[in-house]
Amino acid sequence: MSAESTGSRGFTYWRLRFRAWRGNRPFWGGLFTMIGGLPIAYLPYADLRLGNMTIAMATTAGAGSLIIGVLLVTLGLTMWFHSVVRVFAGIAAIVLALVSLPVSNIGGFLIGFLFALIGGALSASWAPGEPAKETAEEAETPQHDGERADELSAVAPQTNDATDSTIDANGGRNSAG
Repeated sequence: MSAESTGSRGFTYWRLRFRAWRGNRPFWGGLFTMIGGLPIAYLPYADLRLGNMTIAMATTAGAGSLIIGVLLVTLGLTMWFHSVVRVFAGIAAIVLALVSLPVSNIGGFLIGFLFALIGGALSASWAPGEPAKETAEEAETPQHDGERADELSAVAPQTNDATDSTIDANGGRNSAG
């Protein structure tokens, strides 16, 4: 190890990195969507045993259930790693959750349906957070001649004389020729 090395990174470092990563994407929407996809994909292929009796949940739409479940898991991962398409992924998850009702044993016995529906809604409604506000010392404007500059004077409107005169000359209307 070199003299500049800080040593191993502890649990706190990785926890803070995960928190920062999680805050920049619809984490809970993706997680709920993936959790919703698992029962939708699994339950049509599961067998329930009661003593010597086996109850098969298999339906004729078992392949459709598997496809819907895999797509929901894929959409959940897309929400995590490509948060730019979060609205599309959220709406697609909602549509797939609704389609799972008739196709996949009432949407994985409503468990998968509800998780996928809530996850899609969380993803579609998520918006990136605003950056942290500046502290009071950083936000102060520079001093001029011993006086503090007026906050409104720092922002001066920019004018374009050619455009303003054209608009004024036409009475506020644009002419197409």
